[in-house]
Amino acid sequence: MAGAREGSLEAPTRHNLDWKNPDFYDEGKLFAEMERVFDICHGCRRCISLCHSFPVLFDLVDESESMEVDGVKKEDYWKVVDQCYLCDLCFLTKCPYVPPHEWDLDFPHLMLQAKAVKFKKEGASTRDKTLTSTDKVGSLAGIPVVSGIVNALNKNKTFRGILEDGFGVHRDAKLPEYHSKSLRARISPDSGTGAEEAGPTKGKVALFTTCYGNRNDPKSGEDLVAVFRHNDIPVTIADKEKCCGMPKLELGDLEAVANAKDVNIPALARLVDEGWDIVAPVPSCVLMFKQELPLMFPDDPQVAKVRDAIFDPFEYLMLRHKYGKLKTDFKKPLGKVSYHAACHQRVQRIGPKTKEALQLVPDTEIEIIERCSGHDGTYAVKKETHGLSMKIARPVVNKVKQNAPDHYSSDCAMAGHQIANGLDDGSEPEHPISLLRLAYGI
Repeated sequence: MAGAREGSLEAPTRHNLDWKNPDFYDEGKLFAEMERVFDICHGCRRCISLCHSFPVLFDLVDESESMEVDGVKKEDYWKVVDQCYLCDLCFLTKCPYVPPHEWDLDFPHLMLQAKAVKFKKEGASTRDKTLTSTDKVGSLAGIPVVSGIVNALNKNKTFRGILEDGFGVHRDAKLPEYHSKSLRARISPDSGTGAEEAGPTKGKVALFTTCYGNRNDPKSGEDLVAVFRHNDIPVTIADKEKCCGMPKLELGDLEAVANAKDVNIPALARLVDEGWDIVAPVPSCVLMFKQELPLMFPDDPQVAKVRDAIFDPFEYLMLRHKYGKLKTDFKKPLGKVSYHAACHQRVQRIGPKTKEALQLVPDTEIEIIERCSGHDGTYAVKKETHGLSMKIARPVVNKVKQNAPDHYSSDCAMAGHQIANGLDDGSEPEHPISLLRLAYGI
Protein backbone atom coordinates (compact mmCIF):
# COMPACT_ATOMS: atom_id res chain seq x y z
CA MET A 1 0.00 0.00 0.00
CA ALA A 2 1.11 3.57 -0.57
CA GLY A 3 2.48 5.48 2.38
CA ALA A 4 0.16 7.02 4.95
CA ARG A 5 -1.15 10.48 4.19
CA GLU A 6 -3.78 12.94 5.30
CA GLY A 7 -7.40 12.41 4.22
CA SER A 8 -9.26 14.98 2.20
CA LEU A 9 -10.81 17.92 4.03
CA GLU A 10 -13.43 18.43 1.32
CA ALA A 11 -16.98 17.12 1.64
CA PRO A 12 -17.41 13.51 0.50
CA THR A 13 -18.84 13.09 -2.98
CA ARG A 14 -20.38 10.06 -4.69
CA HIS A 15 -19.81 8.88 -8.24
CA ASN A 16 -22.78 7.90 -10.35
CA LEU A 17 -23.41 4.16 -10.35
CA ASP A 18 -22.48 2.95 -13.84
CA TRP A 19 -24.63 -0.17 -13.49
CA LYS A 20 -25.69 -0.43 -17.15
CA ASN A 21 -22.08 -0.63 -18.36
CA PRO A 22 -21.04 -4.25 -19.13
CA ASP A 23 -17.71 -3.55 -17.35
CA PHE A 24 -19.69 -3.11 -14.14
CA TYR A 25 -20.32 -6.88 -14.16
CA ASP A 26 -16.78 -7.94 -15.16
CA GLU A 27 -15.69 -10.16 -12.26
CA GLY A 28 -11.98 -9.79 -13.04
CA LYS A 29 -12.16 -5.99 -12.94
CA LEU A 30 -14.29 -6.18 -9.81
CA PHE A 31 -11.74 -8.35 -8.02
CA ALA A 32 -8.91 -6.01 -9.06
CA GLU A 33 -10.73 -3.03 -7.55
CA MET A 34 -11.63 -4.99 -4.44
CA GLU A 35 -7.97 -5.94 -3.94
CA ARG A 36 -6.97 -2.27 -4.28
CA VAL A 37 -9.59 -1.09 -1.80
CA PHE A 38 -9.06 -3.96 0.64
CA ASP A 39 -5.35 -3.17 0.68
CA ILE A 40 -6.03 0.41 1.72
CA CYS A 41 -8.60 -0.70 4.33
CA HIS A 42 -6.11 -3.25 5.73
CA GLY A 43 -3.54 -0.50 6.21
CA CYS A 44 -6.03 1.83 7.89
CA ARG A 45 -8.46 -0.31 9.95
CA ARG A 46 -10.46 2.65 11.24
CA CYS A 47 -13.75 0.92 10.43
CA ILE A 48 -13.20 -2.25 12.44
CA SER A 49 -16.02 -1.51 14.90
CA LEU A 50 -18.70 -0.54 12.37
CA CYS A 51 -19.92 -3.90 11.09
CA HIS A 52 -18.72 -7.45 10.54
CA SER A 53 -17.33 -6.89 7.01
CA PHE A 54 -14.14 -5.34 8.30
CA PRO A 55 -13.29 -7.94 10.99
CA VAL A 56 -13.84 -10.64 8.34
CA LEU A 57 -11.53 -8.82 5.91
CA PHE A 58 -8.80 -8.23 8.47
CA ASP A 59 -8.96 -11.81 9.73
CA LEU A 60 -8.58 -13.07 6.16
CA VAL A 61 -5.52 -10.88 5.72
CA ASP A 62 -3.95 -11.71 9.09
CA GLU A 63 -4.47 -15.45 8.60
CA SER A 64 -3.09 -15.51 5.05
CA GLU A 65 0.41 -16.74 4.28
CA SER A 66 1.72 -13.30 3.36
CA MET A 67 -0.40 -11.44 5.98
CA GLU A 68 -1.21 -8.99 3.18
CA VAL A 69 -4.23 -8.72 0.88
CA ASP A 70 -2.37 -10.48 -1.92
CA GLY A 71 -2.41 -13.61 0.24
CA VAL A 72 -6.22 -13.73 0.40
CA LYS A 73 -8.00 -16.01 -2.05
CA LYS A 74 -10.29 -14.12 -4.42
CA GLU A 75 -13.20 -16.47 -3.68
CA ASP A 76 -12.94 -15.41 -0.03
CA TYR A 77 -13.72 -11.81 -1.00
CA TRP A 78 -17.38 -12.85 -1.05
CA LYS A 79 -17.21 -13.44 2.70
CA VAL A 80 -16.61 -9.72 3.12
CA VAL A 81 -19.36 -8.79 0.67
CA ASP A 82 -21.92 -10.99 2.43
CA GLN A 83 -21.46 -9.08 5.69
CA CYS A 84 -22.05 -5.62 4.19
CA TYR A 85 -25.61 -4.33 4.48
CA LEU A 86 -24.92 -0.90 2.95
CA CYS A 87 -25.41 1.21 6.08
CA ASP A 88 -23.05 3.75 4.43
CA LEU A 89 -21.45 4.77 7.74
CA CYS A 90 -17.92 3.82 6.70
CA PHE A 91 -18.16 6.15 3.72
CA LEU A 92 -19.60 9.11 5.61
CA THR A 93 -18.22 8.87 9.14
CA LYS A 94 -14.93 6.96 9.12
CA CYS A 95 -13.09 6.71 5.81
CA PRO A 96 -10.55 9.50 5.12
CA TYR A 97 -10.03 8.35 1.53
CA VAL A 98 -13.45 8.89 -0.02
CA PRO A 99 -13.80 11.05 -3.17
CA PRO A 100 -12.50 13.66 -3.87
CA HIS A 101 -9.41 12.05 -2.29
CA GLU A 102 -7.17 10.62 -4.99
CA TRP A 103 -7.49 7.10 -3.57
CA ASP A 104 -11.20 7.34 -4.40
CA LEU A 105 -12.67 4.81 -1.96
CA ASP A 106 -16.38 4.08 -1.82
CA PHE A 107 -16.55 0.82 0.12
CA PRO A 108 -20.38 0.56 0.24
CA HIS A 109 -20.83 1.07 -3.48
CA LEU A 110 -18.02 -1.36 -4.23
CA MET A 111 -19.88 -3.91 -2.10
CA LEU A 112 -23.06 -3.01 -3.97
CA GLN A 113 -21.32 -3.66 -7.27
CA ALA A 114 -20.11 -7.01 -5.94
CA LYS A 115 -23.64 -7.92 -4.85
CA ALA A 116 -24.91 -7.01 -8.32
CA VAL A 117 -22.22 -9.15 -9.99
CA LYS A 118 -23.08 -12.09 -7.74
CA PHE A 119 -26.82 -11.67 -8.32
CA LYS A 120 -26.39 -11.51 -12.09
CA LYS A 121 -24.20 -14.63 -12.00
CA GLU A 122 -26.03 -16.76 -9.41
CA GLY A 123 -29.38 -15.16 -8.64
CA ALA A 124 -30.55 -15.40 -5.03
CA SER A 125 -32.02 -18.00 -2.70
CA THR A 126 -35.77 -18.40 -2.33
CA ARG A 127 -35.49 -17.02 1.19
CA ASP A 128 -33.61 -13.90 0.14
CA LYS A 129 -35.92 -13.24 -2.80
CA THR A 130 -38.93 -13.63 -0.52
CA LEU A 131 -37.58 -11.43 2.29
CA THR A 132 -36.83 -8.64 -0.18
CA SER A 133 -40.21 -8.90 -1.95
CA THR A 134 -41.85 -6.72 0.66
CA ASP A 135 -44.85 -5.65 -1.43
CA LYS A 136 -45.83 -9.22 -2.28
CA VAL A 137 -45.30 -10.57 1.25
CA GLY A 138 -47.18 -7.62 2.78
CA SER A 139 -50.13 -8.02 0.43
CA LEU A 140 -50.45 -11.73 1.17
CA ALA A 141 -49.81 -11.51 4.91
CA GLY A 142 -52.10 -8.49 5.18
CA ILE A 143 -55.21 -10.33 3.97
CA PRO A 144 -57.83 -10.37 6.76
CA VAL A 145 -57.67 -13.59 8.82
CA VAL A 146 -54.32 -14.41 7.14
CA SER A 147 -52.64 -11.56 9.01
CA GLY A 148 -53.85 -12.94 12.33
CA ILE A 149 -52.58 -16.42 11.46
CA VAL A 150 -49.19 -15.09 10.31
CA ASN A 151 -48.77 -12.97 13.44
CA ALA A 152 -49.68 -15.90 15.69
CA LEU A 153 -47.33 -18.30 13.90
CA ASN A 154 -44.46 -15.80 14.08
CA LYS A 155 -44.78 -15.91 17.90
CA ASN A 156 -45.02 -19.69 18.08
CA LYS A 157 -41.77 -21.36 19.14
CA THR A 158 -42.47 -24.62 17.33
CA PHE A 159 -43.29 -22.87 14.07
CA ARG A 160 -40.24 -20.61 14.42
CA GLY A 161 -38.04 -23.68 14.77
CA ILE A 162 -39.52 -25.09 11.58
CA LEU A 163 -39.08 -21.72 9.86
CA GLU A 164 -35.42 -21.62 10.87
CA ASP A 165 -34.67 -25.16 9.75
CA GLY A 166 -36.61 -25.02 6.50
CA PHE A 167 -36.36 -21.39 5.44
CA GLY A 168 -33.31 -19.95 7.19
CA VAL A 169 -35.08 -17.30 9.31
CA HIS A 170 -33.60 -17.30 12.80
CA ARG A 171 -36.00 -18.43 15.51
CA ASP A 172 -35.03 -15.59 17.85
CA ALA A 173 -35.31 -12.79 15.30
CA LYS A 174 -38.12 -10.36 16.02
CA LEU A 175 -40.46 -10.43 13.02
CA PRO A 176 -42.82 -7.55 12.24
CA GLU A 177 -46.56 -7.84 12.67
CA TYR A 178 -48.85 -7.52 9.66
CA HIS A 179 -52.00 -5.42 9.59
CA SER A 180 -54.99 -6.16 7.38
CA LYS A 181 -55.96 -2.48 7.21
CA SER A 182 -53.02 -0.74 5.55
CA LEU A 183 -51.82 2.77 6.28
CA ARG A 184 -52.86 3.85 2.79
CA ALA A 185 -56.40 2.69 3.58
CA ARG A 186 -56.38 4.66 6.83
CA ILE A 187 -55.47 8.05 5.32
CA SER A 188 -58.15 10.40 3.98
CA PRO A 189 -56.24 12.66 1.54
CA ASP A 190 -56.39 16.43 2.01
CA SER A 191 -57.00 18.79 -0.88
CA GLY A 192 -53.93 20.88 -0.11
CA THR A 193 -55.83 24.13 0.33
CA GLY A 194 -54.62 26.48 3.02
CA ALA A 195 -50.99 25.39 2.78
CA GLU A 196 -48.42 28.01 3.81
CA GLU A 197 -44.91 28.00 2.39
CA ALA A 198 -41.96 28.36 4.76
CA GLY A 199 -38.43 28.49 3.41
CA PRO A 200 -37.95 25.53 1.03
CA THR A 201 -41.17 23.84 2.20
CA LYS A 202 -44.46 24.20 0.34
CA GLY A 203 -46.48 23.47 3.46
CA LYS A 204 -48.33 20.45 2.09
CA VAL A 205 -46.93 16.93 1.86
CA ALA A 206 -47.53 13.70 0.02
CA LEU A 207 -46.77 10.76 2.30
CA PHE A 208 -44.82 7.89 0.74
CA THR A 209 -46.13 5.32 3.20
CA THR A 210 -43.36 2.73 2.50
CA CYS A 211 -44.05 -1.01 2.46
CA TYR A 212 -43.10 -1.30 6.14
CA GLY A 213 -45.19 1.66 7.21
CA ASN A 214 -48.10 0.52 5.08
CA ARG A 215 -48.44 -3.05 6.36
CA ASN A 216 -46.20 -3.46 9.41
CA ASP A 217 -46.32 -0.14 11.29
CA PRO A 218 -49.39 1.86 10.25
CA LYS A 219 -49.66 3.44 13.70
CA SER A 220 -46.47 5.47 13.25
CA GLY A 221 -47.78 6.66 9.89
CA GLU A 222 -51.07 7.71 11.46
CA ASP A 223 -49.14 9.55 14.16
CA LEU A 224 -47.11 11.32 11.48
CA VAL A 225 -50.27 12.46 9.72
CA ALA A 226 -51.75 13.68 13.02
CA VAL A 227 -48.61 15.68 13.88
CA PHE A 228 -48.40 17.25 10.44
CA ARG A 229 -52.08 18.17 10.37
CA HIS A 230 -51.79 19.61 13.88
CA ASN A 231 -49.19 21.92 12.35
CA ASP A 232 -51.62 22.90 9.57
CA ILE A 233 -49.79 20.84 6.95
CA PRO A 234 -52.22 19.08 4.57
CA VAL A 235 -51.33 15.44 3.81
CA THR A 236 -52.13 13.30 0.79
CA ILE A 237 -50.81 10.06 -0.74
CA ALA A 238 -49.74 9.00 -4.23
CA ASP A 239 -52.27 7.17 -6.43
CA LYS A 240 -50.02 4.12 -6.44
CA GLU A 241 -46.89 3.04 -4.64
CA LYS A 242 -44.36 0.20 -4.64
CA CYS A 243 -41.48 -0.61 -2.34
CA CYS A 244 -38.78 2.06 -2.68
CA GLY A 245 -36.35 -0.64 -3.87
CA MET A 246 -33.87 -0.58 -0.99
CA PRO A 247 -34.28 -4.31 -0.11
CA LYS A 248 -33.62 -5.27 -3.75
CA LEU A 249 -30.68 -2.86 -3.89
CA GLU A 250 -29.10 -4.61 -0.92
CA LEU A 251 -29.67 -7.94 -2.70
CA GLY A 252 -27.91 -6.65 -5.83
CA ASP A 253 -31.04 -6.97 -7.98
CA LEU A 254 -30.70 -3.64 -9.75
CA GLU A 255 -33.27 -4.44 -12.43
CA ALA A 256 -35.89 -4.87 -9.69
CA VAL A 257 -34.84 -1.48 -8.30
CA ALA A 258 -35.38 0.02 -11.76
CA ASN A 259 -38.83 -1.59 -12.02
CA ALA A 260 -39.89 -0.09 -8.68
CA LYS A 261 -38.53 3.28 -9.76
CA ASP A 262 -40.64 3.14 -12.92
CA VAL A 263 -43.79 2.96 -10.75
CA ASN A 264 -42.87 5.34 -7.93
CA ILE A 265 -41.05 8.17 -9.67
CA PRO A 266 -43.78 9.18 -12.18
CA ALA A 267 -46.44 9.16 -9.43
CA LEU A 268 -44.31 11.20 -7.03
CA ALA A 269 -43.08 13.58 -9.73
CA ARG A 270 -46.71 14.39 -10.63
CA LEU A 271 -47.36 15.33 -7.02
CA VAL A 272 -44.27 17.55 -6.98
CA ASP A 273 -45.58 19.27 -10.13
CA GLU A 274 -48.85 19.87 -8.28
CA GLY A 275 -46.97 21.65 -5.49
CA TRP A 276 -46.63 18.86 -2.93
CA ASP A 277 -43.51 18.09 -0.93
CA ILE A 278 -42.84 14.42 -0.13
CA VAL A 279 -42.06 12.76 3.20
CA ALA A 280 -41.54 9.11 4.14
CA PRO A 281 -41.45 7.67 7.68
CA VAL A 282 -38.62 5.18 7.03
CA PRO A 283 -35.10 6.69 6.66
CA SER A 284 -33.96 4.02 4.19
CA CYS A 285 -36.77 4.96 1.81
CA VAL A 286 -35.93 8.66 2.00
CA LEU A 287 -32.27 7.83 1.33
CA MET A 288 -33.27 5.70 -1.66
CA PHE A 289 -34.93 8.69 -3.34
CA LYS A 290 -32.37 11.23 -2.12
CA GLN A 291 -29.22 9.31 -2.99
CA GLU A 292 -29.35 5.85 -4.55
CA LEU A 293 -31.85 6.40 -7.38
CA PRO A 294 -30.21 9.71 -8.43
CA LEU A 295 -26.86 7.91 -8.60
CA MET A 296 -28.37 5.07 -10.63
CA PHE A 297 -30.33 7.38 -12.94
CA PRO A 298 -28.32 10.64 -13.06
CA ASP A 299 -29.87 11.79 -16.34
CA ASP A 300 -33.52 11.29 -15.39
CA PRO A 301 -35.09 14.70 -14.65
CA GLN A 302 -38.03 13.14 -12.81
CA VAL A 303 -35.69 11.32 -10.43
CA ALA A 304 -33.91 14.63 -9.76
CA LYS A 305 -37.25 16.34 -9.20
CA VAL A 306 -38.27 13.83 -6.55
CA ARG A 307 -34.78 13.93 -4.98
CA ASP A 308 -35.10 17.67 -4.47
CA ALA A 309 -38.62 17.46 -3.01
CA ILE A 310 -38.34 14.57 -0.52
CA PHE A 311 -37.68 15.12 3.17
CA ASP A 312 -37.16 13.17 6.34
CA PRO A 313 -40.21 14.01 8.51
CA PHE A 314 -38.20 15.70 11.25
CA GLU A 315 -36.04 17.50 8.70
CA TYR A 316 -39.29 18.92 7.34
CA LEU A 317 -40.70 19.88 10.73
CA MET A 318 -37.49 21.61 11.79
CA LEU A 319 -37.36 23.56 8.53
CA ARG A 320 -40.87 24.76 9.35
CA HIS A 321 -39.71 25.63 12.87
CA LYS A 322 -36.85 27.70 11.47
CA TYR A 323 -39.42 29.90 9.77
CA GLY A 324 -41.82 30.04 12.73
CA LYS A 325 -44.31 27.52 11.38
CA LEU A 326 -44.00 24.70 13.91
CA LYS A 327 -46.41 24.69 16.83
CA THR A 328 -44.84 24.22 20.25
CA ASP A 329 -48.07 23.88 22.22
CA PHE A 330 -46.88 20.71 23.93
CA LYS A 331 -49.07 19.42 26.76
CA LYS A 332 -47.09 16.44 28.06
CA PRO A 333 -43.38 16.15 28.93
CA LEU A 334 -41.59 13.06 27.69
CA GLY A 335 -39.09 12.74 30.52
CA LYS A 336 -35.95 10.82 29.66
CA VAL A 337 -35.73 9.49 26.10
CA SER A 338 -33.04 7.19 24.69
CA TYR A 339 -33.02 8.07 21.01
CA HIS A 340 -31.19 5.88 18.49
CA ALA A 341 -30.20 7.79 15.34
CA ALA A 342 -30.74 5.47 12.37
CA CYS A 343 -27.78 5.00 10.00
CA HIS A 344 -29.74 5.83 6.86
CA GLN A 345 -30.93 9.04 8.45
CA ARG A 346 -27.44 10.04 9.59
CA VAL A 347 -25.99 9.64 6.09
CA GLN A 348 -28.57 12.05 4.67
CA ARG A 349 -26.37 14.82 6.13
CA ILE A 350 -29.30 16.70 7.64
CA GLY A 351 -28.06 16.78 11.24
CA PRO A 352 -29.86 15.42 14.34
CA LYS A 353 -33.26 16.91 13.46
CA THR A 354 -35.23 14.33 15.42
CA LYS A 355 -33.30 15.13 18.59
CA GLU A 356 -33.74 18.86 17.98
CA ALA A 357 -37.51 18.47 17.56
CA LEU A 358 -37.99 16.32 20.66
CA GLN A 359 -35.87 18.73 22.71
CA LEU A 360 -38.49 21.41 22.07
CA VAL A 361 -40.79 19.51 24.44
CA PRO A 362 -40.48 20.96 27.96
CA ASP A 363 -39.08 18.74 30.73
CA THR A 364 -37.65 16.32 28.20
CA GLU A 365 -34.09 14.96 28.13
CA ILE A 366 -32.82 13.31 24.94
CA GLU A 367 -29.88 10.91 25.09
CA ILE A 368 -28.79 10.28 21.50
CA ILE A 369 -27.12 7.00 20.51
CA GLU A 370 -25.17 7.25 17.26
CA ARG A 371 -24.28 3.65 16.55
CA CYS A 372 -25.65 1.06 14.13
CA SER A 373 -28.33 -1.30 15.44
CA GLY A 374 -27.20 -4.03 13.02
CA HIS A 375 -30.72 -4.73 11.73
CA ASP A 376 -30.71 -3.78 8.03
CA GLY A 377 -34.15 -5.30 7.38
CA THR A 378 -32.96 -8.77 6.42
CA TYR A 379 -29.51 -9.16 8.04
CA ALA A 380 -31.03 -9.44 11.52
CA VAL A 381 -33.54 -12.14 10.60
CA LYS A 382 -31.30 -14.52 8.64
CA LYS A 383 -30.19 -17.66 10.42
CA GLU A 384 -26.52 -17.12 9.58
CA THR A 385 -26.30 -13.43 10.55
CA HIS A 386 -28.84 -12.89 13.35
CA GLY A 387 -26.24 -13.54 16.06
CA LEU A 388 -23.82 -11.12 14.43
CA SER A 389 -26.55 -8.48 14.15
CA MET A 390 -27.29 -8.76 17.86
CA LYS A 391 -23.58 -8.42 18.62
CA ILE A 392 -23.48 -5.21 16.57
CA ALA A 393 -26.57 -3.99 18.43
CA ARG A 394 -25.15 -4.78 21.89
CA PRO A 395 -23.56 -1.33 22.53
CA VAL A 396 -26.87 0.35 21.62
CA VAL A 397 -28.85 -2.00 23.86
CA ASN A 398 -26.39 -1.54 26.73
CA LYS A 399 -26.65 2.24 26.42
CA VAL A 400 -30.44 2.07 26.68
CA LYS A 401 -30.12 -0.14 29.76
CA GLN A 402 -27.69 2.32 31.35
CA ASN A 403 -29.95 5.28 30.62
CA ALA A 404 -33.07 3.61 32.12
CA PRO A 405 -35.26 5.95 30.05
CA ASP A 406 -38.98 6.63 30.17
CA HIS A 407 -39.06 5.94 26.41
CA TYR A 408 -36.66 4.49 23.87
CA SER A 409 -36.98 5.27 20.21
CA SER A 410 -35.48 5.14 16.72
CA ASP A 411 -36.44 6.74 13.41
CA CYS A 412 -36.03 3.24 11.97
CA ALA A 413 -38.86 1.10 13.36
CA MET A 414 -36.88 -2.06 12.63
CA ALA A 415 -33.93 -0.74 14.64
CA GLY A 416 -36.33 -0.01 17.48
CA HIS A 417 -37.50 -3.62 17.49
CA GLN A 418 -33.88 -4.79 17.34
CA ILE A 419 -33.24 -2.84 20.54
CA ALA A 420 -36.36 -4.36 22.10
CA ASN A 421 -35.10 -7.81 21.14
CA GLY A 422 -31.80 -7.09 22.87
CA LEU A 423 -33.46 -5.72 26.00
CA ASP A 424 -35.75 -8.76 26.18
CA ASP A 425 -37.77 -7.24 29.03
CA GLY A 426 -41.19 -7.01 27.41
CA SER A 427 -40.82 -3.31 26.61
CA GLU A 428 -41.62 -1.85 23.19
CA PRO A 429 -39.99 1.01 21.26
CA GLU A 430 -41.94 4.14 20.34
CA HIS A 431 -41.31 5.94 17.08
CA PRO A 432 -40.12 9.55 17.57
CA ILE A 433 -43.14 10.86 15.64
CA SER A 434 -45.38 8.93 18.06
CA LEU A 435 -43.56 10.57 20.97
CA LEU A 436 -44.13 13.98 19.41
CA ARG A 437 -47.84 13.22 19.04
CA LEU A 438 -47.88 12.14 22.68
CA ALA A 439 -46.24 15.42 23.67
CA TYR A 440 -48.82 17.41 21.69
CA GLY A 441 -51.62 15.46 23.39
CA ILE A 442 -53.49 14.93 20.12
